[in-house]
Amino acid sequence: MWLYLVGLVGLYYLFRWYQERQLVNNLEDKFVFITGCDSGFGNLLTKQLDLRGLRVLAACLTEEGAEQLRRRTSDRVETVILDVTKTESINAAAQWVKERVGNKGLWGLVNNAGISLPSAPNEWLIKEDFQKVIDVNLIGMIEVTLSLLSLVRKARGRIVNVSSVMGRLSPFGGGYCISKYGVEAFTDSLRREFVHFGVKVAMIEPGFFRTNITNKEIFGKSHQELWNRLDPEVRECYGQTFFNSMIQYTDKIQSYCSSDLSLVTNCMEHALTSCHPRARYSAGWDAKMIYIPLSYFPSRLTDALFLWNSPKPAYSL
Repeated sequence: MWLYLVGLVGLYYLFRWYQERQLVNNLEDKFVFITGCDSGFGNLLTKQLDLRGLRVLAACLTEEGAEQLRRRTSDRVETVILDVTKTESINAAAQWVKERVGNKGLWGLVNNAGISLPSAPNEWLIKEDFQKVIDVNLIGMIEVTLSLLSLVRKARGRIVNVSSVMGRLSPFGGGYCISKYGVEAFTDSLRREFVHFGVKVAMIEPGFFRTNITNKEIFGKSHQELWNRLDPEVRECYGQTFFNSMIQYTDKIQSYCSSDLSLVTNCMEHALTSCHPRARYSAGWDAKMIYIPLSYFPSRLTDALFLWNSPKPAYSL
């Protein structure tokens, strides 16, 4: 009995492996629009797809980022400045894309732009801190998608949304985890709605990687700034020791982040070029071995594991 079960599982994975090796034809004729290409995943994915011969339309937040990307890629890559928090910028970029793809439509849309700061215990934050992250990671992603859906439908193409393992678990406060939970929900509904049009929607769930989304100088307040603006009573409840431990804990987590961004961009590339892309891709050993399994554990056990080595407030029970 067990041998039959093992055999069936083996056959399933062999069949999936065979399916996923089948690639889309005529990649050189296809356009892919990627957001957040100044650095990180979007930057590397642009270079990978360029080497594969695709026509990449790369959206950058800054002219400096766009210029650097153009210097390091072929003339198949075109860039546009895009701020996903501004409707007028999104509309202008959508029109720019439409002019370039013409009647072919847009084969791929990769919603990669994202930030993670400000991030801290929820009590330390104000509404604007949450809103800043959610506007980029979720509302901006939704608006970009809605502005380009008709072009993707015309090409019967692909939509790839970047979520996170933090879209399954919320080990820290702030807008990041909230936004990624929203990305999961939006992508799930979009995948089911657009299967009728031949459009395939995939979600990437990376673990912890070293990218620019945690850059305090660019995206958000430091923990020290958040701490300084707290009411003295709140600071007393947490205590200076908690604050110092939290900084050390955050730095320790950063040191564990993988620098091999290709683990994520290879998933993105597969979702765009395979005839049979997956609905979900987990990237990084920590995603596969720790965070995704933890998301299925009983809440009591997950909470205990997260709290075991985390800083404790001065007035904790």
